[in-house]
Amino acid sequence: MDKAYEFDEIAQNVFLPIYPLIANQIKRETKIDKGVCLDIGCGGGHLGFALMKITNLDIIFLDNNKDALDISNKRSEDLGIADRTNTILGDVQNIPFKDKSINLVVSRGSLWFWEDKKRSLEEIYRVLKEGGIAYIGGGFGDEKTKKQIYEKMKQRDGEDFGEKRRKFTTGNDLEFYNGILKEIGIKNFIIKDDEEGLWIIIRKTMAA
Repeated sequence: MDKAYEFDEIAQNVFLPIYPLIANQIKRETKIDKGVCLDIGCGGGHLGFALMKITNLDIIFLDNNKDALDISNKRSEDLGIADRTNTILGDVQNIPFKDKSINLVVSRGSLWFWEDKKRSLEEIYRVLKEGGIAYIGGGFGDEKTKKQIYEKMKQRDGEDFGEKRRKFTTGNDLEFYNGILKEIGIKNFIIKDDEEGLWIIIRKTMAA
């Protein structure tokens, strides 16, 4: 099975409860309700679709795996919202959009796979419109849901998902990303790293 289909199966059958929680979290904290949202490393599009249900945002799904985009396309057609979505085959290190063209950038779970994280964050900042916000990381919505996901993954795979995830994400913490963002010269950001998970929130000021 291609990785895209494997990831989508897990997202659909295990992780599904987190996406409405995260979408509401993003809407509440960014207050961005319309315009264009770029979902980076979208996979099957679950976060983008959850945002579409509670906002007037149009979603562009970006992934470097064509199968993931095929899954997103089919899902948008099944949901009857294909007119509000678009899919782009591409990489976060070279986002195929003009400067200051995106209102909201979101990404959940892809951050750990970015080969050059500094370059990726520079690209995200570049495409954000003035007043735009990026909301990227790997949170679970809330601590209770996170524990439920960990237990379901343990039942599914027979191993400690929390320990497996810690090994995979080691070093990807507040201090690491704080250093990268300061090196880039981005000043208006918040990094949350707590029991719910890690989120990086970048605001592009009107003067930037």
